[in-house]
Amino acid sequence: MVSCAVENNVAPAERKASERTGVTWLRVYPVSNGEPFATHDMVYIPMTCQQCGEHTPCVSVCPQNAVELDPATGIVAQIPQRCLGCRYCMTACPYHARYFNWWDPQWPKGTEVLLNPDVAPRMRGVAEKCNFCHGRLHTARTKAAAEGKRDIAPGDYIPACAESCPARAIVFGDLADESSEVSRLSRSNEAFQFLPKLGTAPKLFYTSSKEWVRNMAGKVPTT
Repeated sequence: MVSCAVENNVAPAERKASERTGVTWLRVYPVSNGEPFATHDMVYIPMTCQQCGEHTPCVSVCPQNAVELDPATGIVAQIPQRCLGCRYCMTACPYHARYFNWWDPQWPKGTEVLLNPDVAPRMRGVAEKCNFCHGRLHTARTKAAAEGKRDIAPGDYIPACAESCPARAIVFGDLADESSEVSRLSRSNEAFQFLPKLGTAPKLFYTSSKEWVRNMAGKVPTT
């Protein structure tokens, strides 16, 4: 969560920010099986934009075309310059992975020099979300072009969350490449997606050896 915020210039939360008004592109939720002691179990779920590929809810409701699905990468991009702040996308997102800037971003005095120059801070009044560290994608593309290559080398593009995870609990790669680690993991018997019944075809896969976790991810909230 910290590396994501630092990489993408997500400003520290305002003191009056709440669970509903704060901004974080990646949030780790503790999830329990609800059982009593002895059978009680808990896991931690990192939840971010699921990069939906079919009937993408946020794309379909945006009146400004401020959300675009890139067919080449599969990344759902947010374009803050087009956003009018209606927040339809937040309402449409079944994963609650979108946030709204209620305040102009501010950083403690002196820390402005630490901002990532490859990522523009967003202004008050616009929605934002994870974009798989788009600044890093641009950097990798620039490097490949300078080397006369058409494709990006796998190790040249990896989001900050995956790079910083000490347990390698987050794996990033090309799902279309069947030989890649992320593609292999997605085909595991322990792999699952959140809310697959909605038909949004999310590109994020999770894995767990615990059946209750896999079952929990497939339940559509009734309230």
